[in-house]
Amino acid sequence: MKFGYFCNTTNWNKKPFSEVLNEAKDITTYCDQNNWNSIWFTEHHFNHEGMECCANPLMLGTDAAARTKNIRIGQAANIITFHNPIRLAEDIATLDQLSKGRVDVGVGRGIYGREAIHMNVEADLKDQAKNFRLFEETLTILKKAWTEKFFSHKGEFYTYPSPNFVWQHDMSPPNEEFMDLKNNTLKKISVIPQPYQKPHPPIHQVVDGMRSIEWAARNEINIIMWIPPVKALKIKFESYKNARSESEKRNVPLGEGVTLVRDMFVADSMEEAKEKAGEQMVNYMRWVCHWRGLGNHMNPGEELPVTKDKLDLLSYDFLHKRNMLFGTPEYVIEKIKELKSELNLQNLQVWSNFPGVKHEDCMKSIKIFTEKVMPHFKDDIDTKVKKVS
Repeated sequence: MKFGYFCNTTNWNKKPFSEVLNEAKDITTYCDQNNWNSIWFTEHHFNHEGMECCANPLMLGTDAAARTKNIRIGQAANIITFHNPIRLAEDIATLDQLSKGRVDVGVGRGIYGREAIHMNVEADLKDQAKNFRLFEETLTILKKAWTEKFFSHKGEFYTYPSPNFVWQHDMSPPNEEFMDLKNNTLKKISVIPQPYQKPHPPIHQVVDGMRSIEWAARNEINIIMWIPPVKALKIKFESYKNARSESEKRNVPLGEGVTLVRDMFVADSMEEAKEKAGEQMVNYMRWVCHWRGLGNHMNPGEELPVTKDKLDLLSYDFLHKRNMLFGTPEYVIEKIKELKSELNLQNLQVWSNFPGVKHEDCMKSIKIFTEKVMPHFKDDIDTKVKKVS
């Protein structure tokens, strides 16, 4: 099993932002030095509340590339509907070159209306069909930019190159590869640089619903999921496996191409894990589930009881038994073994720097996970780790 750290930077306590960044650097450096496979940064905007305050995962990834040697650097995710696809293709390719091929590209459509409407009016989540078309077209352009020496594109949202653009320069000789020599207009453009990894870095789509899961599978894109309990996940894993098997004309093993994110806090006792991070985790879920509701936390066939408020059931006990890796190393090991047994899980990302958790508590939990949990899956990883000081 490959272990990644989901570094969703937060600032619930309103610290100087440089301190938030230093904490992310601590986590990144530790994970690189202790044989974690990957570190993942998120993209969120306008969050003065402090729940999610990482506006640019590629810039954090660039810092990570400079201070690490081995760890892979991912985004979970670039919200590609917010960005110009050419600029995004260049930025990702540059990071892949800087890191010598250590980039994993996470892509998403966005989940918060406040972000979407202000980052790109075309991405407005009130029109889900249009948002998806924008996502699909942007991803198509990224792939073209990364794999073709010169490319063109004409779509609903973007056209490259701009029609009838005349190009003449003594240092750029006319070439039918990218020009119409009859009138010196551009017919194709090139993006520099292209990625270090060929044909391009691995692509992972952050998904939730079955439609997105099956679309990603049919397009041979890896997926990242977060919340559902094991029984609900099994249905989603099998749906992805079946759709990708049909697309690739082979029997894709269950779990291949899928990454699961789990909220994690390991401590010396079950009580300590709850005391140091339980309230903070539940508080974050109140933020997220304001939009999502609790449906994603339910098992197949399980119905939400009628309550006065849609989040009345939300509590530590409600969450813990469903999808949290909170507790002693022994407890967390058994929960991961269950994921491996039921889902053939191959890629696990964990998150523990929840809004309001003390950095020293977060680091201690990561170190305990590294020393006492990861070695139990040593068939898949190198477990020479540094001891807690």
